[in-house]
Amino acid sequence: MNYKSITEARFIDRPNRFIAHVELEGETVVCHVKNTGRCRELLVPGAKVLLQGSDNPKRKTAYDLVAVWKGERLINMDANAPNAVFGQWLREGGLGFRPELVKPEFAHGDSRFDFYFEYGGRPCLAEVKGVTLEENGVVRFPDAPTLRGIKHLHGLQAALAEGYKCYAVFVVQMRHVKYFQPAWDKHRDFGLALAQAAAAGVEVLALDCDVSPQGLAIAEQVPVKLEMPE
Repeated sequence: MNYKSITEARFIDRPNRFIAHVELEGETVVCHVKNTGRCRELLVPGAKVLLQGSDNPKRKTAYDLVAVWKGERLINMDANAPNAVFGQWLREGGLGFRPELVKPEFAHGDSRFDFYFEYGGRPCLAEVKGVTLEENGVVRFPDAPTLRGIKHLHGLQAALAEGYKCYAVFVVQMRHVKYFQPAWDKHRDFGLALAQAAAAGVEVLALDCDVSPQGLAIAEQVPVKLEMPE
């Protein structure tokens, strides 16, 4: 996934989940935040951020905030990026095979999943979540309670019982992390649902990414730890 027209700025504040104020070339500019998550540990006053410019005259804002530096670590914040890079990785054989068919945004039961694909005639489902929450090299999801996330996990389990191969995929929007685990302190029930889904046979994958100002791409799998801390 590649970006164009990237500009560096400094974060000032975020009056709501859709927009942020940044300092750009000495002026305060309003930009669109391409992530509705809280991201409070990332968007702190003075943080260096990356903006993607837009030449669409109908837009209310001229820039999208797509990445932020947390110390020396560059973290992609674009909520659209995880699906884009996973879809490319999947089609290129990232799972160890090239699917015969790939369909994004697939409805099954009472949920809509990010990807339906087929390999060897077997139907498969994948739900993709972006991960930006990091502490001391450990990455976690979610950064806020997500009932929708639990619903997706239950839906994957139901599809599994129908013969689907199912994946819960966590695209880590940064590189060189130690491992992935549920954010038990943010939403304990999501952690329990993820552990239950894994025990039932849903494959849980965490994939980190090479991130640069120009874009990102999936790099490699990272360890997954689902045990609840004592």
